[in-house]
Formats: sequence, C-alpha cells, structure tokens
Amino acid sequence: MSLHVDVERLALREPPRLSRVDFAAINAAALLVLPELLTRWAPEGEIRGHEWVARNPRRADTHLGSFSINMRTGRWADFATGDKGGDPISLAAYLHNMSQIDAAKNLAGMLGLEGGTRG
Repeated sequence: MSLHVDVERLALREPPRLSRVDFAAINAAALLVLPELLTRWAPEGEIRGHEWVARNPRRADTHLGSFSINMRTGRWADFATGDKGGDPISLAAYLHNMSQIDAAKNLAGMLGLEGGTRG
C-alpha cells in the first residue's frame, strides 16, 4: 500500500485556524457585572469601599474579613490562606476549582459572549 500526498494541493489549503480564548475581553466584560457575579459566587458578603468582603466558599470560613475582592480591578485574595489572583477569570477558576481556560469559557458563556474566542 502506497500513500500519495498531493503536496501542491495541501499548500493551497488555508491552515486550520486555532481559536484562542480572549481573556482580556472576558475579564473586561466580567468587571462590568462583577458585583452581580460576586453575590452569586460569594453570597454572604458585603461591600466595604471598593471591596467585596465575604466568607470564602472554598473553605470553612467562619467570619468576614479575610476573603476580599476589589470590585474595580477584580484582584482578590484570601489573606488567611495566601490564595490570590488578579482578575475575574482567576477568581472563577479558584472558586469553582477549574482551570483558567475552562473558567474563561464558562464565564464567556455566562456573559453571553460569542464563545469568548478569537481566531
């Protein structure tokens, strides 16, 4: 059995397009509705200045104060554990125990973005 590849024909084909997750666009869209997202993700919180201060739903957190999310920038930290991140996607990944790419795709879907990808 012989395999014949038409190299000229292959050269004329357009290369496959890889879709890349547009993290910047997803984060920007998420920041616009971050207060609403936070009431869903960390419902036992409250606003203190520009921060959402809540109990960390990932652990047996008994009082407000150590888990904080900046609602303007999306930066977040759990000062009791040292966990932290810089944007809504990293927060979603942390809270839902998933990769950042999966969190970005899920967040894009939640926000009604077209797959959150760019070609």
